[in-house]
Amino acid sequence: MANQTKTPALYLAEYETPNAIALAAMKVRDAGYQNWDCHTPYAMHGMDEAMGLKPTRIGIISFIFGMFGVGLAVFMMQYTNAFDFNLLNVGAGYPLVIGGKPPGAFPSMVPIMFELGILLCGFATLFGMLHLIKLPMHNHPIFESDRFEAASDDKFFLSIEAGDQKFDLKRTKALLEATNPTHLELIEEEVP
Repeated sequence: MANQTKTPALYLAEYETPNAIALAAMKVRDAGYQNWDCHTPYAMHGMDEAMGLKPTRIGIISFIFGMFGVGLAVFMMQYTNAFDFNLLNVGAGYPLVIGGKPPGAFPSMVPIMFELGILLCGFATLFGMLHLIKLPMHNHPIFESDRFEAASDDKFFLSIEAGDQKFDLKRTKALLEATNPTHLELIEEEVP
């Protein structure tokens, strides 16, 4: 690999306790950094507030697509079973009378409305979540750190990426040192 240089990718600070990383997250949040994250071995209550994260939009996405599924089910069943008309020359519906109920009876539609609503809500939740958290990400410079393996075991990490507008090698290092980490590491990535 000739002519490859290394550029700073992120600072990685390691902490021993959940309280230490929560206090560090509040200091980084108050300093105005935007492109940073906390990595913990388990979900921590109150970390969203400590990081200053906004509420997720995944519930709104799921609700909209769930209601779209319900509406699509009603339209589909009304079109195919209740009315004798031809929409866009695609084909005419065929009114069905089952058990003496009139065509398009609402109670007969409830199971299909539920199922299609849940199906579209589930797909929207999955793909909306993957989009919002920017997955799949096949490689990230944070995995260059040997110490980061402990993030899934018993250590707590805070990373500030070099892509942040406020990132400066000296000032960011000083901020993280002020949070009393047990270990502070500058991770670099190779750039061709």
